[in-house]
Amino acid sequence: MKELGIAIVGSGRMGELRGHMAKMHPAVRFLACSDVNADRAQAVANKIGAQLFSSDNSRVIRHPEVNAVIVSASENFHVAPVLEAIELGKPVLCEKPIALSLQEADQVMEGIKRHNGDVRYGYSRRFKHRYLSTKEQIASGRLGRLVGGHARAYNLRAQARQGAKRTKGMTPVVYSLTYYIDLMCWFFEGNPVIEVFGRGQSMGRGDGAGESVHDVTWAILKCADGAVINTGICYALPEKYPSRGLSTRVELIGSEGLIMLDGDNTDQIMYTERGIPHVHLPDQDANMVFLGSSTPGQWALGEFWGPLATETRAWLDYLATGNSCVLATAQDARRNLEISLAIEHSEYTGELVRLPLET
Repeated sequence: MKELGIAIVGSGRMGELRGHMAKMHPAVRFLACSDVNADRAQAVANKIGAQLFSSDNSRVIRHPEVNAVIVSASENFHVAPVLEAIELGKPVLCEKPIALSLQEADQVMEGIKRHNGDVRYGYSRRFKHRYLSTKEQIASGRLGRLVGGHARAYNLRAQARQGAKRTKGMTPVVYSLTYYIDLMCWFFEGNPVIEVFGRGQSMGRGDGAGESVHDVTWAILKCADGAVINTGICYALPEKYPSRGLSTRVELIGSEGLIMLDGDNTDQIMYTERGIPHVHLPDQDANMVFLGSSTPGQWALGEFWGPLATETRAWLDYLATGNSCVLATAQDARRNLEISLAIEHSEYTGELVRLPLET
């Protein structure tokens, strides 16, 4: 087993969770973390037992004990640390999206090509058990040829505001629907999306993001062989709706079968007068929640469980042992961004958009 030294760039909630998983992995011998907020970097370093913390990303990326990098910075700060790591020959796990523009995404793709970089992206929905099982059924041919699909996700208004506050101009399509664009492209692997038509509606946010930001978006994606995918995102649920993350529905229709996956979690209800914290919104407790609806996973008996945990372990196993790895590639991430941007263009202009987009 190869010994690993991991740098965590961005010590927010996702960085802390990834760092915890790295701490628990038997191949990891060295941990470092950075954040623009040095106090935050130090706090996370103390929690995960890191040997180094810094407000300077380059210091942890370039440290001689570090041979792999996790980028968990805000969405508009993904590109620079990824490019720096691959220039040094260090593999990377980066949160989605690859970038906020195709021009920046292509900078990453060129850097990977130039330095033979190994970069994976955190589309952790792939690692939810029901979706792994679905991929297995498709690969086994049990559905025949996929002819149609549906994927939608609902979330709270408060999370849309938080996302816009963290990364100006970012929309629920790029921030969240991208997970389900990735899933459907993974399921329809080898049958690329060639046409996009989208429509959206704004509820009007009072957070400075502007009323033109659509909180509800629906899109039709057409694949190369004519298969049709309906996908949508709604970040307009009431503040106290019981979901602690994405409420979802995924359906696949094949020539020889179908799969229907209900992820609304309405069968897992808890009520407590003590209040239940939200993994992304620390100041928003709720009395009633759907257990299991936290998108990255949840803590149980001192350990973190769920898609983000499984994904992080899978990447660390891949680095340490050479095991196969189904984490999204940079090419997957660029494709997901392109489709997301095409949906946005269509919903704001009313136009049918054909892929590839001009860059």
